[in-house]
Amino acid sequence: MAVTAGALATAPLIAAVDRAPRVRIESVDVLRGVIMILMALDHTRDFFGDAAASPTNLATASAALFMTRWVTHFCAPVFFLLTGTGSFLAGRRRGVRGLSRFLLTRGLWLIFVELVIFRCFALQFNFDYLLTVLTVLWALGWSMIVLAALVHLPVRAIAAFGVVLVVVHNAFDGVQAQSLGALAPLWTVLHAPGVLFSNGTRMVFVAYPLVPWIGVTAIGYALGQVYQWDAERRRAFLLRVGVGLTVAFLVLRAINVYGDPSRWAVQRSALFTVLSFMNTTKYPPSLLFLLMTLGPAMLFLRAVDGRTPDWLRPALIIGKVPMFYYVLHFALIHVLAVTAALLRYGDAHGMFQSPTLDRFPITQPAGWPLPLPGVWLIWISVPFLLYPLCRWFAALKQRRSDWWLSYL
Repeated sequence: MAVTAGALATAPLIAAVDRAPRVRIESVDVLRGVIMILMALDHTRDFFGDAAASPTNLATASAALFMTRWVTHFCAPVFFLLTGTGSFLAGRRRGVRGLSRFLLTRGLWLIFVELVIFRCFALQFNFDYLLTVLTVLWALGWSMIVLAALVHLPVRAIAAFGVVLVVVHNAFDGVQAQSLGALAPLWTVLHAPGVLFSNGTRMVFVAYPLVPWIGVTAIGYALGQVYQWDAERRRAFLLRVGVGLTVAFLVLRAINVYGDPSRWAVQRSALFTVLSFMNTTKYPPSLLFLLMTLGPAMLFLRAVDGRTPDWLRPALIIGKVPMFYYVLHFALIHVLAVTAALLRYGDAHGMFQSPTLDRFPITQPAGWPLPLPGVWLIWISVPFLLYPLCRWFAALKQRRSDWWLSYL
């Protein structure tokens, strides 16, 4: 049933008295599943590829290595966007106050998962905390905590807040954390990746500054209202926005003035000039990085709206259990790396050592890195091996409504 624009403008969420049953939007789950599968490619490369090779350094990287990295750029923006969308849809069952409480507690839970469960049991396989890198779950947790406050506002206000953060934050790229004195750590957390704490023995490094990601999550929340519209109106909107964001990327990138701290330049060949054009900044995600990734994501949502092709059914299942898959896929890749080290060297000690920033997430023995085809082969095996577990857990979540299932 369609809702009026006036109702969407004045109501922050569907009224708390509406306790509709849980309904999942297949197109949202399919897109989420696709990016979760792609995510495993990047993390397989982290463990099995050459840690010394920078995939975005066009002076040294091959086109194949660059594209292996570039295709995974879609993962984080879509993950944050759909977190906001899912939050809006969850509000139909929980109401504004219930949703706010849930977002607050789940945000805190994600930060705990990042710092303890994910770091110790999936990423590094140790408890020494010599190096702690704050990544996706850290930023996602804080984005949900901020969204817990924002949901009390009208949807248009939340959308405007998100758009302003995404569009304007690159205007502050020139501000250096060290120039802010006592506020330097806050700037590192909000805008500039860097060392948050170091005492010579232990270090905390912020890889995912919060500001743009909070904005993407807020925009995703506003996108949720589109799934209250009738199909024709929704599909037209997704098409217009997808094309508009993609064209905006092409135009702004061509102008080469604003939207990314890294400018594109003519390279040694036409192919590498195109790669330079596509080589936008992820840490933190620039305006152009987000336009480049979210535009096609909107078009994908339009393409699968109302129908899920049979070949995407496995992605649909994975997309229903993203947190479950996220933690397990890191643990599985790490276990595969430990197994490979034992088979090749008879020793996997380096797989349990705390890494440094220049050898993250593991210590790679001499001769360790696989060529790209080997990395791709291992990547393909990861979602294949995890699919039965994901299918089991998705069925469990569908059958049961235990409160703790909402946190996984």
